[in-house]
Amino acid sequence: MDPPTDVPPFVLPSPTALSLARSKIHTHLPATGQGHLPTTQHLTSLTPGFSASSRSSRYYGFVTGGCTPTALFADHLVSTHDQNVQVHLPNETIATDVEAAALGMMCQLFGLEEGQWGHRTLTTGATAGNVLGLAAGREAVVRIAGERRGRERMSVAEMGLVGAMRGAGIDEVRVLTCEEHSSLRKACSVVGLGHGCLIDVGRKGEASGVDLGRLREELGREGRASIIAISCAEVNTGLFATGARGEMEEIRRLADEFGALVHVDAAFGLLAKVLPDGEEFEEVKRGVEGMELADSIAGDAHKLFNVPYDCGFFLSKHLDVGTQVFQNPGAPYLSATAGSIPSPLNIGLENSRRFRALPVYANLVAYGQAGYREMLERQVRFSRRIAQYMLDSDAYELLPAIGQTGTARLASIYIIVLFRAKDVQINDELIKRINDQRKIYCSGTKWEGKPAVRFAVSNWQVDIDKDWPVVEEVLNTAIYNK
Repeated sequence: MDPPTDVPPFVLPSPTALSLARSKIHTHLPATGQGHLPTTQHLTSLTPGFSASSRSSRYYGFVTGGCTPTALFADHLVSTHDQNVQVHLPNETIATDVEAAALGMMCQLFGLEEGQWGHRTLTTGATAGNVLGLAAGREAVVRIAGERRGRERMSVAEMGLVGAMRGAGIDEVRVLTCEEHSSLRKACSVVGLGHGCLIDVGRKGEASGVDLGRLREELGREGRASIIAISCAEVNTGLFATGARGEMEEIRRLADEFGALVHVDAAFGLLAKVLPDGEEFEEVKRGVEGMELADSIAGDAHKLFNVPYDCGFFLSKHLDVGTQVFQNPGAPYLSATAGSIPSPLNIGLENSRRFRALPVYANLVAYGQAGYREMLERQVRFSRRIAQYMLDSDAYELLPAIGQTGTARLASIYIIVLFRAKDVQINDELIKRINDQRKIYCSGTKWEGKPAVRFAVSNWQVDIDKDWPVVEEVLNTAIYNK
């Protein structure tokens, strides 16, 4: 996959462009519409106020990803044909067939056995996927808790959370996790468990990793049902919560012993499975070993899959549970003929759905496994080039300090590079010094209570030879103002 040569010179619009575009936005409904042509001209006049973001290989904020030419073409078709992909209607449209094919190929790309993952759907993103995972997980663990106490058919979907928990003889449902993304807390709130239901079972004093002893202790609490949530690449550092297949095997064993479910938040981590074997990517690949042992996986497609916003995926082994939670009961007009493809409205959040599967399908067909492998190799190598600069620098500090140096430290870098300036005064304004140059864009964050900056390399156009000189210049200017 050859990156294009025309990278926008600036990632962010100038303050003047922002101000001018903002001043043109209509805030009052016109009594008489302006018509098609004047409106298209008006819309065009607003575009200088948009950031380059996914159009630029030098936008490193929020793991934004990009949009390949193939996916963009597919997205135009999506708007042109405007399918409502909610009910499987094989005699009327092939839209659900395309979505099913895209999800099947996605499983193949991840090395997941399609037959085991019967509950597959595309979502608006990993946040929605986490809501699906916790809603289905909540249903399953309450039911299991009831069955282990001789109380059958305890269903949150039918009885409500309080009624089902009371019937199952449990006092609480907890989510056991570490290095969780904020969207997991949001999902806990949405499904009625509350932000406070999360319990940290991470290794004390370490940047990543599940403490299996603490996990066992929390799983064994009396009157509790638990969902284990695994972070497959933490958002600030890109580090993985598990580091070997043996860890996932033990987590799976503990889940089965205590009647818990395992949900993986893999916003951008799972694609590491496509990286080639060998020393270069060995440590990163260890972080995704055994993910097939989970009960459900949520992730984003608008990140490393490089399709347009918004698009994510949800995969689960428990179609019966998903249908119990997400079905539309008592709506015969939404029913479909029996078949191998479940109607999306009965296995996900939305009834009305955009045909977001088509760009995913297009990219998988256009680039295949080899194309995605090559793309991710470029992204990881570029991230490591940035990390090497930080290690060599007297002015910057690579984060987190995990007790590794040199080649060993670089081996842990996936697509995220977290760093700060060693000078406290410079560090306080570092993100502004970087982004005000408008040539690249990074995200500001905090690490151990202090300001930090994060590169997230996820665009399909990444080109080390073209992009690195620009990044180096910006980083040097931010420190030395030269």
